[in-house]
This record gives sequence, C-alpha cells and structure tokens, in this order.
Amino acid sequence: MAIGMSARYPFWEPILKIRYWLHTLNAIGGCLMNQQHVNLAGIGAGPFNLSVAALLQKCRNTRYAFFDKKPEFSWHSGLMLPGAKLQTSWMKDLVTPVDPTSPYSFLKFLVEKRRFYSFINAEQSSISRQEFAQYLDWVAQQLPAVRYNAHVREVNYQQGRFWLRFDDRIVSADHLCVGTGTQPYVPEFAVPYLGKQVLHAGGILNAKRDFTGLKVAVIGGGQTGAEIFQELISERWGECESIAWVSRRENFDQLDEAPFTNDLFTPSYVKHFLALPQEEKQAIVARQKLASDGISPATLKEIYQSLYHTQVVCERGRNIMMLPDRQLVSMLKQGGGYELMLMHSGKAKERIDADVVIFSTGFRTVIPSCLEPLAEQIQWESDGVLSMDDNYQVNWECQDQSRIYAVNASRHHHGIVDPQTSLMAWRAANIVNDLLGYELYKLEQPGFVQWGVLPATAKERFVA
Repeated sequence: MAIGMSARYPFWEPILKIRYWLHTLNAIGGCLMNQQHVNLAGIGAGPFNLSVAALLQKCRNTRYAFFDKKPEFSWHSGLMLPGAKLQTSWMKDLVTPVDPTSPYSFLKFLVEKRRFYSFINAEQSSISRQEFAQYLDWVAQQLPAVRYNAHVREVNYQQGRFWLRFDDRIVSADHLCVGTGTQPYVPEFAVPYLGKQVLHAGGILNAKRDFTGLKVAVIGGGQTGAEIFQELISERWGECESIAWVSRRENFDQLDEAPFTNDLFTPSYVKHFLALPQEEKQAIVARQKLASDGISPATLKEIYQSLYHTQVVCERGRNIMMLPDRQLVSMLKQGGGYELMLMHSGKAKERIDADVVIFSTGFRTVIPSCLEPLAEQIQWESDGVLSMDDNYQVNWECQDQSRIYAVNASRHHHGIVDPQTSLMAWRAANIVNDLLGYELYKLEQPGFVQWGVLPATAKERFVA
C-alpha cells in the first residue's frame, strides 16, 4: 500500500511535530533570504530523471536541481553480469529520440571517449549494460544540477511551494519530479531469510559467488534469471551439486522483438493506449508481457548450446533441472539449507531442496517515504498505486498550482512502455513541455499502424 497510509502517531508525536515546524519555519526564512529556490526539484537521479535533467539544459530561464541520496551515480551495479546486454537500441538514449543534436547523446559519449570507430566496427546488434551504465555516469557528471549525497528526508507543501528538507538545509520548489527508481522484490515469506544464502539477483555481484558443491535454486524466468542460470551451468561461479531454474511461465519464453511488436514502444501507440478505458488496460498489459519481459533469443540459444555440450557431448550427467509452470509458494529453513515448496500448474505440489536461493523476481515501484506528509493530499488508485494523468502528473489536491511529476510509476496508466528505457527521452520531453507550458520539443511521430478508431476523413478514403 502507499506510504504511511495506515500509520498512527503516538501521544508524543504532536510535540515533535511542533518542534519540527519551528525548525522548518526558521529554515524557510533562511531559504528565502538566500534564494534557495528552484522551479523544479527532482527526487532521485537515476536514468529517467537524468533524461529530464539533460533535456532541461536548453531551458536557460528555468531553475532546477535533482537530488539523490547515493554518493555517486550507479545503475543496477549488482547486475552487470558478463555478457549482459540491453534489450533496447542504444539510440534510445537519454536525449536522441527528441533532440539528436544534444551534447548528452550516446554518440557524443562515444566520440568523447574515443571509441566511435571501434564501436561501429564491432557491429553489435545490442550493447552491453556495462557500456550503457558508463554512458549514464558520463552524463551525470556533466550536469551541474544533479547532486549526489543529497538525501531528501521530507517534503511538505506550504505557501504554494514544496519544501524539501535535507540533513543540512531546506530547498523550496514550485514543482517536483519523482524518480527514485525501484526496489528489489521478493515474496513476503522469503524476506526473513534474506542474507548470504538467500539473495535477490539485483545484488548478485556484490555477494560471495563460490557455489562449489552447493544446491542452487534460481527463482524467476525472465532475462536476469536466464543470465544467472547461464553463469551457473557454465561453472563460472563454481561447480554446483545441483541447479534448479524455476519459472511461473509455461515455458522459457523469448522476448518478442518483431517489428510490429516494437511498435508498442512508440508515441503513437502510447497515445492510443491512454485513450483506452482504465478497466481494460490491466488485461492488455498482461497480454503484452513478452514484448518487454521475455528472454533475449541470443541468451536462450547460448543456454541450450551450453546444456547440449555439457550434458550430451561431454556426457556429464549433472543434476540440472529447468522447471517452468511452477510457482514458489513457501520456503522453510531445514538444517543448513532450505526446503522450497512449488505449485506445478496450480495443482500439484512439489518439493526441492536448496542451499542457496537466488530470487530473480524483478523490482517494484515504491513511493519514497519523504512524500509521506503529502500522502493524504495525493490521489491513489484502489490498488494503492498513484493516480496519474496523461502528462505524467500525479493527481493531487494542489496540482493546478504545483505539479508532481513521476517517472516509472505509471505502468497502470501508460502501459508496458513506462518502466522501459525505450521511450524515456520522449517521456522526459513530455514532462519538460508540460512544465514550460509550450512545446520546446516536437513529439508527434506518426507510425505505420492505425491503433485507434479511424478518423472520418480516413474512413472516406477507404469507402468505395
């Protein structure tokens, strides 16, 4: 559920609140005297908010700052597995789709790093996540308005402004852009076991990875689960006693990369999706899962070839199990390991044992706790997600005067494209245009497919 919606203050809380507001009012006075005020404050400085910050560089009369509590830029550093590739084109960077002349493009990065010709000659169909992370870090270092080691503790709204409280100062802002990223997700029953033997894939490279002689279970049938399974069967992390790969999906399905599937990641389709009734959107997003959450064909081929070589050619009868159509429903500590209970096809229960459990179960959007003072003024959907409008604004009581934009928090409203990098520059440009009140960036890009109802003029052309 949303932040703090069920919290109840103890009896002494009002006293602390009074003390806090006395401190806040003093700080506000200092802020006004020192003109510590921006038109837009960004909370979080991951890729999506970096895109907004980079596109705002053209706006000379707009004051903005983006704050992140991390000491420096990082992007899924625990997932930079050898050979891990982006599943989207490198041209869909922070700026190029809406401003190809920007100094913050991936091409400019290649030239600045003196790797342009080597990059072209490598003829890569997709680039590594590591290189894209290097590009993002390069952009972050060039943007003076992006500030790390800046933890926003609390956001309040008074006097027609947002007041962002840090450990050492308070900054006021006309508008907010929330982009604090996602957090690793594991089932609730697994949370108490998290540690050296039970971990989320997002931190796999930060953990000890010598699994020699151990039973290892990988939970999750997406791209990350596939990459970790490949590392295990290739014995780069030691020779395991057994390896089990568990997926809820009926098969280990590949990403749908057909041209007309990729058309779902275009402005014209998003425009169509926004016009659909809200009650239809969830079912449509579920049907489109493999357009954004499948395994790349190259990874699947590599896995199959590895299994063929070791199991058939080398006749190594290792205990490797691939277990689709199974959901992990419970786990129990048993001696030095764990008993995992699976539900097969929603009917039969199966048990497997593991010494190490790696959850490749993705990430989920979490509203930052600093927004808790605004929780009662914000509108929420029935399932606890933010109520959003088409321009990535959060619906809340004072949005006519002060806007709250949110990135990667609108899959329920904008569709499968929202958590992907495919349209992050287009989304950021939408936010910038909406903030400025005019079209700084041209966003209309017609496609080949007529997704919505034909306009009357088009119908006439096809009527005999």
